[in-house]
Amino acid sequence: MKATLKNNTSAQDHAIYDVIVSGAGPVGLFLACELALAKCSVLVLEKAEDPHSPLKQLPFGIRGLSVPTIEALYRRGLLKELEIHKRVKNPHSNAPSGSRRQVGHFAGIPFREGDIDVSQWAYRLPSSTDTSLISEMQELETVLARRTEALGVVIMRGLAITNFHQTGGMVHVQSGDKSFKGKWLAGCDGARSITRKAGGFEFAGTEPEFTGYTTRVDIADPEKLSSGRIVTSTGMYMQSQPGYVVIQDFDGGAFHHSEKPLTLEHVQDVLRRVSNTDVTINALHIATTWTDRARQATTYRNGRVFLAGDAAHIHSPLGGQGLNLGLGDAMNLGWKLAATIQNRAPESLLDSYYAERYPIGAQVLDWSRAQVAIMNTSLQARALNAIFRDLMDTRDGATYFAGRVWGINTHYDLNESHSLTGHSVPNFELEDGAIIGELMHNGQGILLDFDSNASLKILANTYGDQMKYVSVRAKEQFGLSAILIRPDGIVAWASEGTPDCGELQKAAVRWFVPKDL
Repeated sequence: MKATLKNNTSAQDHAIYDVIVSGAGPVGLFLACELALAKCSVLVLEKAEDPHSPLKQLPFGIRGLSVPTIEALYRRGLLKELEIHKRVKNPHSNAPSGSRRQVGHFAGIPFREGDIDVSQWAYRLPSSTDTSLISEMQELETVLARRTEALGVVIMRGLAITNFHQTGGMVHVQSGDKSFKGKWLAGCDGARSITRKAGGFEFAGTEPEFTGYTTRVDIADPEKLSSGRIVTSTGMYMQSQPGYVVIQDFDGGAFHHSEKPLTLEHVQDVLRRVSNTDVTINALHIATTWTDRARQATTYRNGRVFLAGDAAHIHSPLGGQGLNLGLGDAMNLGWKLAATIQNRAPESLLDSYYAERYPIGAQVLDWSRAQVAIMNTSLQARALNAIFRDLMDTRDGATYFAGRVWGINTHYDLNESHSLTGHSVPNFELEDGAIIGELMHNGQGILLDFDSNASLKILANTYGDQMKYVSVRAKEQFGLSAILIRPDGIVAWASEGTPDCGELQKAAVRWFVPKDL
C-alpha cells in the first residue's frame, strides 16, 4: 500500500488503524516510520495542506543534529539520505585536532575543539557517527515522508484533529466532518497541540522572559549592524546571513502573546532598540515570533493517547535541542508501541516511555532556562555570564558542555549493574566486516555474543525475530563478552567474562516476550 498524500479520504473513512499520528513534522513522520517498520498500520493527519514552509528553508530551517539523533537516523539507514550536511559547512564538526575552533556554544558562549577531553567518552569508536551535523528541516521531512511512503503509511494533509474520544480499545478521532478510528493515538502536533488540549493533559512550567524574532528583511544600511551574535544592554541580535536577522527582546514575552500584527514598523523599532542603531528596514519578507516559555506535560500518556515532541514539551529554541528531543521521543516510543500492538511486549513496556523520556525532557527544559538566565540584560546575569565564559574556557568545562550539547552523555537509568547499560551501544566494527549500527536497519533487538556462547544462542532463539543473534568478535570489545541491545540502540544488558544467563534472561523479559508465550 502506497502512502496517500491527498485529502481524498473515502477509501480510509472506515478503516481501523493500529495508530493514528497527529502531525506530519519530523517527529510524527519518524514515529510513523518506526511503527510501519514493525508492520503496524499507520495514518498520519496533518493540518497544513502544503508541507513546504518558508520558515523551513535555509537558513531558518537549519538545525544541528545531536549524537542520539544522528545515531537514530544512521541505525535506520536514513542518515545517508540527508545531503545538506555535505553541502553546508558545519562549524561544530571536523575541526583540526588541537585547534581552538568553536565547535558549539551555550547561551552564545563558545566551547572549543582543542579544550575537549574526548578520552572521557571511552566507548566512542572510529566508526562512531559524528558528534554533530547540520540538517535542514525541509529536507529531513522530505526524507522521512519518502520513507513512510515506502513503508505504506497513509498521510492525509489539510486535515487537523479537532477532537477525539476513547471507548474501550479504540480511539475515535474527529477532523472537521470526517472521523477516523485507531487503536492508539499519538499527538505529535506541536506546541499548540490539539491532542494535548483535548486529552486533558496538564502542561506545567514557567513563563517567558523574552520575545524572539526570526526575520528575513531588506536592510537599507546593513553596515550599521555588526555580524554574528551581538549582545547589547537591551537584548541580542544576530545576522546569520545578509538579510536574515534574529532578535531577542526581553519583554517578558509580551509581544508574542499579544494579538498585535507583526509589521515592518514593529520589527524595525525592536531592532533599533536592541541594536542601539537607527538601522532602516526597507522590506519585511518573512517574520515569526517565539519565546522561552518552558512547559512539559506531567504525563505523556492518557489511556490510549500518547504525546511526543513539542506536544509533550516546549522551551526556547536556543541551541536547537527541541528537534533532537522530539526525535528521541519518537525512537523510544515507536518500537515499544509496535511491540504492544503485536502482543510481543510485557505490560510494563509502555510505562517505560514516560519513565525514560520525561527526565530527559526535564533536563532540556532546565538547560534552556539556564541559558536564558545568563543571557538576560541584568547585572546579575552579566556576572554569571562572565563566570560561565571562564569555566567553558577550561578543559573540564568545555568537555562537560560538549557532552551535554552534543548529547553524548544522554542515557537512561535501567538499574543494571554494568556501566554501559542505558547508554547508546558503541558502533562496533565486527571482524566479518559488519558494523553494528548497520545491522539495526530493520528495528530488531540484537544479542551480540563475542565468544560464541551456545547458551546465549539458545536464549536468543526463544525470542524469535524480536531478537537477532550475532556471534562474531569485534576489532575493539572493551573487555565485553556479550551485549543485549534494544531496538532503539540502547544497551539493556552487558557482560564481561562468562555471561550470567539468569541475569540476561531477567533483563530480556523487561523488553521482549518469548515467542511461545
